[in-house]
Amino acid sequence: MNYLKRNLILFICLMLPCPAVMILLFSKVQLVPDHIGNYSDEQLKIYSEIRQSLSLSFETQKRDLLICMLMIWALIFIFGLLLFTGIYLKQIRPIREMEALASQIAKGNLDTPLPMQKDSVFERFTESFDLMREELKTSKEKERRAQNSKRELVAGLSHDLKTPVATIKATCEVLDLKYRKKLKDAEANGTDTSEILSVLEKLDIISAKAETINRLAQNVFSAALDETDEIAVNVIETSSADIEGYFTNLKDYGNIILENHIPECLVRMDPLRMEQVADNIVGNSYKYAGTDILVSFDEISPSEKDGHRFIRITIRDKGPGVPDAELALLTEKYYRGSNSADRSGYGLGLYLVNWYMEKQGGGMEYYNDNGFVVELLVPKV
Repeated sequence: MNYLKRNLILFICLMLPCPAVMILLFSKVQLVPDHIGNYSDEQLKIYSEIRQSLSLSFETQKRDLLICMLMIWALIFIFGLLLFTGIYLKQIRPIREMEALASQIAKGNLDTPLPMQKDSVFERFTESFDLMREELKTSKEKERRAQNSKRELVAGLSHDLKTPVATIKATCEVLDLKYRKKLKDAEANGTDTSEILSVLEKLDIISAKAETINRLAQNVFSAALDETDEIAVNVIETSSADIEGYFTNLKDYGNIILENHIPECLVRMDPLRMEQVADNIVGNSYKYAGTDILVSFDEISPSEKDGHRFIRITIRDKGPGVPDAELALLTEKYYRGSNSADRSGYGLGLYLVNWYMEKQGGGMEYYNDNGFVVELLVPKV
C-alpha cells in the first residue's frame, strides 16, 4: 500500500506541472521574420501581407498543437489515475480488508464478515478466509457453551452435595446425643464405656469430615458461579403435585408442616431448579429460625398479577425475622445478614432462589410477619 501511494504521489507531482510547462514553451515560440534587404515599396507591401498571413496560420497551428498536447496530457493523467484506482480496488483494498479482519479476529471479534471481491485475483482467497472466520466463530461458540455447561455442572453438583452432607451431619448429631446418653448410663452403672467412647470419637470424625466436604463444595460452587455467565434453567410443563413432593422430602430440616395441598394443575418450571429453590428456602429457615416451618399453597387470579395465572407457595417460620434494614439486600450475591456470623454459608441461597424464579417466568417476594415469610409465584399453563 505504501509503495502504491508513493508512486501515485510521484505520478501526480510529475503530471501536474506539465500543462504550465507546455503553455510556457509554446508562448515563447514565435515566427521570426527574415532579414529585409533593399526592396521597393511595392515589394515590401506584398511581403508584409504574406508575413501577416503566415503569422496567423502559425498562431492557429500553435494553438491547435497546444490544445492537442493538453488533451493528450489529460488523457494520460486520467488513465494514470484510473490505473492506480483499479490497482487499489482489485489488489490493494482486498489485502487491506483482510488485514483489518485479521486484526479483528486477533482481538476476538468474529462477527464481521469479509466482503467478497468478485473478478479479483483474491476472490477464492477471501472466500476461504471468510470460511475460516466462520469456522473459528462456530468453534469458539461451541467452546464457550462447553465451558459454561461444565461450570454449570460443577456448580450444580457442588450445590446439590449440601443436602446429603446436611443429612450426614444431622444423623451424626442424633447418634451423638444417643450415645452420650448411653455413656452417662454406663458411667452411672459402672459398666465398660470404651466401646461407646470409640463410637463417639468416630462420630466426631465423620461430622468433621462432612463439614470439610461442605466447605469444599461451597468453595467450588462459588468459583464456578463467578465464572458462569448464566445458569441454565430449562422450563417444561409439568404437574404441580411435584412441587408438594419437594417439601415433603425435606425431612432433615426439622418439622415442616403442609397446611394444605397444592391445587392440581399444570405449571411451567424447571423441576431441578424448583427443588433447589425449596431446599434453599427451607434450609435457611431451619438454620436461622430453628422453628416449625409452615408451607401453604393457593392460586392467584389473573386480575391480581398482571393478568397472569400463578400458583403461590407461602413458606413461613416463627423465628425473629430479618432486620428491616437488611431485607432489600437478601437477594444480593454473597450478602449475609448480621445474624450469620456463627453460621456457615456463602450468601448465595436467596440470590439463587430469586434468579431461578425469574428465569422460570415467576417471581419471589419476602417480608417479616411474626417470622420470616417467602412467597414464590410459579406460572400456570
